[in-house]
Amino acid sequence: MRHGHSLANQQGVIISSPERGLADYGLSRQGQQQLDRLLSIWHWAVPDRILHSDFRRTSETAERIAGHFGLALDAEPRLRERHFGSLEGEQDDRYAEVWASDSRDPGHHQAGVESVVEVAARMRAVIAELERRHNGESILLVSHGDPLQILLTALEGRELSRHREREPLSPASIIPLPSAPAVPGGG
Repeated sequence: MRHGHSLANQQGVIISSPERGLADYGLSRQGQQQLDRLLSIWHWAVPDRILHSDFRRTSETAERIAGHFGLALDAEPRLRERHFGSLEGEQDDRYAEVWASDSRDPGHHQAGVESVVEVAARMRAVIAELERRHNGESILLVSHGDPLQILLTALEGRELSRHREREPLSPASIIPLPSAPAVPGGG
């Protein structure tokens, strides 16, 4: 699940560092309303557990869902936003520059950005660990748009340089994964 619409989305700024993302830029009013609607029409399996990025916007998203179903939460730092280096705090139209570089080289670190290869590795590690330790459980992962796009691309076995070819995930959207996704080693 991608977090609900956030204050960073509302303000059009890149918030990817723990220094700013952990304490600030939680859900916007629109994001809270999205989650209220989502919970009122919930049609997915009720999760057995919820793991979430420890950024404020993902924590608030997970808290609302956990409260609705009476579940405990587990923060998982590997589900954090992709770090966008020196673009932190810049306008979100700067994402396009990074994504263009991603399509040429998924291992790049332009402007100190965390590479697509690195994001895929940490996200796949979470999935692999969950499959080993919690096989058969329904687990809701609450993360961010770019890491989830990259994870889905990796799990589909597609080239990581093509992660932006997937339809962008909307705030508060849920994408079910198969019960035992392939976790390929390459990317």
